[in-house]
Amino acid sequence: MTYFNETHIKNLEHLYKINLINSCSGYKSANLLGTKSKEGDENLAVFSSVTHIGSSPAMLGFFLRPTTVIRNTYENIKETGCFTINHIYNSITEDAHHTSAKYAKDISEFDVTELNPEYKADFFAPFVKNSPIQLAMEYVEEYGIQANNTILVIGKIVGLYVDDTFLEDDGFINLAKAEVAAINGLDAYAIPNTNNRYGYQRPKVLNAKS
Repeated sequence: MTYFNETHIKNLEHLYKINLINSCSGYKSANLLGTKSKEGDENLAVFSSVTHIGSSPAMLGFFLRPTTVIRNTYENIKETGCFTINHIYNSITEDAHHTSAKYAKDISEFDVTELNPEYKADFFAPFVKNSPIQLAMEYVEEYGIQANNTILVIGKIVGLYVDDTFLEDDGFINLAKAEVAAINGLDAYAIPNTNNRYGYQRPKVLNAKS
């Protein structure tokens, strides 16, 4: 196996280093965050850092890179208090990835891709039409990570839309059946095709030693 110590990692060529560190944690979620400014400018951006925070109340979080440059998603969320999370699926991975390009605030990623906005139940922020899982999110709070100046943004799920085809009787959403993508590193998209479910685990009863 190739071994990298801390000094090696610090001294790696920049692109090699970010590819290495972004992929070493394993597969990550692949989501599009939809927002809109108070002026009505729609924004759509790919994120691979959405994570489960808790089920009661139902909350998710995501990480933002340092805000030393323009972050339209973050600005819109702070301005309006809402955003959407939309799962990326197999046939839209290329367009979804293009939303990582840096556009001016008044240029909507919906206009430069084949992705389409969708509005539901008077929710202010746009969803991604045809995404099999769509979440309406309300901003709750944020935490600054001093070690690298990133921000953990936490939101509450105020609406959840799931395609009936992929929702199982016990509430499990079958992401493999929906061909939902995962991200490997910065730019590689994978479509999982197998689910092994083992159920809730309890301690085994061990025989007492004689």
